[in-house]
Amino acid sequence: MGTKFLIAFTGGCLALFLVAHLAGNLLFLAGPDAFNQYAHRLLSNPLIFLAEGGLLAIFVLHVFKATWTVASNFAARPTRYAVTRWARSKSPKSRKSLSSTAMIVTGTLILLFVVTHLVTFKYGTYYETPEGLRDLFRLQLEVFSNPGYVAFYLVCMVLVCSHLWHGVSSAAQSFGVDSSRWTPRIVLAGRLFSVFIAGGFFMLPIYTFILAMRTR
Repeated sequence: MGTKFLIAFTGGCLALFLVAHLAGNLLFLAGPDAFNQYAHRLLSNPLIFLAEGGLLAIFVLHVFKATWTVASNFAARPTRYAVTRWARSKSPKSRKSLSSTAMIVTGTLILLFVVTHLVTFKYGTYYETPEGLRDLFRLQLEVFSNPGYVAFYLVCMVLVCSHLWHGVSSAAQSFGVDSSRWTPRIVLAGRLFSVFIAGGFFMLPIYTFILAMRTR
């Protein structure tokens, strides 16, 4: 139960980070001044290193505990079932789905995406505005002018949606919220949340790509 609680807690923290990250990224729609000023205030905050360190610790703990759980479960069942878990789970009361059974796969692919995303943006080309700020608006325009990267990003957002689709309700269950009254509502809320988050991140590269084409 302790491991499940930690996975749920760290997953919830990461979900909250996604909300804050999406809110900041949406300032791109307001133009270069608003977006670059926001990025500058964020990155120049003396607490940024503490926040990044805490986020990294949460992310690593979430990945480690989830991987450990999957490996432990597999070790406890070295012989494959004659009937697959997917086939056995298709009862009316079952909460098993393609999303739930693929959590370790989507999680691993999201981990690879996060590394790529950091290399591309946080440690990517350094452009500077006339005011001496880092021009992340220009960098985003440049990156998402590449249709290949746009397609890659969109596929990764589908993976994020799939991971959250099951993850939110699973976390609630780990916290002890599991009843005939509340569970269906939590499952629905989790699915709406996953679509909202992935949809917001889905929109940005498409908008940026269209803007980049217009400004050429």
